[in-house]
Amino acid sequence: MSAAAGSKAGTALLTLGRLPKGLDLARALAQAGWRVLVAEPGKRHLCGSSRAVSASFQVAAPFNEPEAYLSDLIEIIERESVDLVLPVSEEILHVAALHDRVGPGVRIASMPLDQLLSVHGKLSFVRQAEAFGLSAPITHRLSEANGQTLIQDYAAIIKREFSCAGAGLEMVAKGAALPTRDQPDEWLVQQRIDGQELCSFTIADRGRSIATVVYRGTVVSGTVAVCFKRIDPDPAVVDWVERYIEGAGLSGFIGFDLMVNDQGEVFGLECNPRATSGVHFFKQADLASAIIDPMNCQQLRFKAHRLFQQFYPTLTETQISFFKRDQFVHKLGQLLRARDVSWQLSDPLPFLLLPWTAWAILSKTLFKGMSFGEAATWDIEWIAPSERAS
Repeated sequence: MSAAAGSKAGTALLTLGRLPKGLDLARALAQAGWRVLVAEPGKRHLCGSSRAVSASFQVAAPFNEPEAYLSDLIEIIERESVDLVLPVSEEILHVAALHDRVGPGVRIASMPLDQLLSVHGKLSFVRQAEAFGLSAPITHRLSEANGQTLIQDYAAIIKREFSCAGAGLEMVAKGAALPTRDQPDEWLVQQRIDGQELCSFTIADRGRSIATVVYRGTVVSGTVAVCFKRIDPDPAVVDWVERYIEGAGLSGFIGFDLMVNDQGEVFGLECNPRATSGVHFFKQADLASAIIDPMNCQQLRFKAHRLFQQFYPTLTETQISFFKRDQFVHKLGQLLRARDVSWQLSDPLPFLLLPWTAWAILSKTLFKGMSFGEAATWDIEWIAPSERAS
């Protein structure tokens, strides 16, 4: 995010409304006196029933119609005199194209697309980490001979270079044959690191880390944590995060997937240059300050509670594990102890109406076997031009 012109309240447009992190952003801005609008491809969405949102607009789905999506956003920006455009999730890779298409009075809270892709791309992310002297898994393209060599020495993970929600991810045992993929240049072979998997979320401004939270998933749907707990991290974890952000000069919302091995060495697995579940751990007033005026924001305070969940996906995962005693007992305990990220006594409808507003997502998890992350992002995912052309 670039520095805001000032802290005077204006009109903000969130470019997705279906996810709880968007609801937290909307509530934070509304609490700071901003008028909040939401653009959403779905007919109904979580934020639409919130008192924090003044109006919602249905727009084209960027996965299917990227240019129509941008045109719809521009029309809203111009008609509603929007001052701030705030991406929420994977659609940020589409929204970044607005930098050259809107007037100078409109702030796009996103880095330029080329900078986003340099960290979102799983190979370029690893190469940057290596250049900064930071540890990352050995990674090669599936089409390269080095990939065949890697699998002889290490267990590996096969993943798309540009993907979200773990789509297509596959584990391969050491010494096994690598799978074949269409367009092998778009797929990676990555050394599998064993240890404690952690997530970080940082709000940054031009390489300066304003605030970082480290947390771990306690209930997972696919590869996406739907219940998560803030932890007090080893300083080495925060040091890894801050060194990467400084080295790459990053701004905005930055999430990392990290692994800490048994020797305490920190490895960066992936970077998500967007809002993540980590946003729920910060107090809304401080979150608003960091969004509105990052240049002058110095720190953010954590909420007192450490364990949060998305109740309905966590409930679903708990029900699925009913016949696996250890898993069921663990997940039920998390379900009963965690606070829901959407519930707010002064704004109750988003939580109460969620089964109705999020039915398009929930139905895909219940009846089509999709993980929560896949169901929530399939129509907003960014596709590399080479893949789209095929």
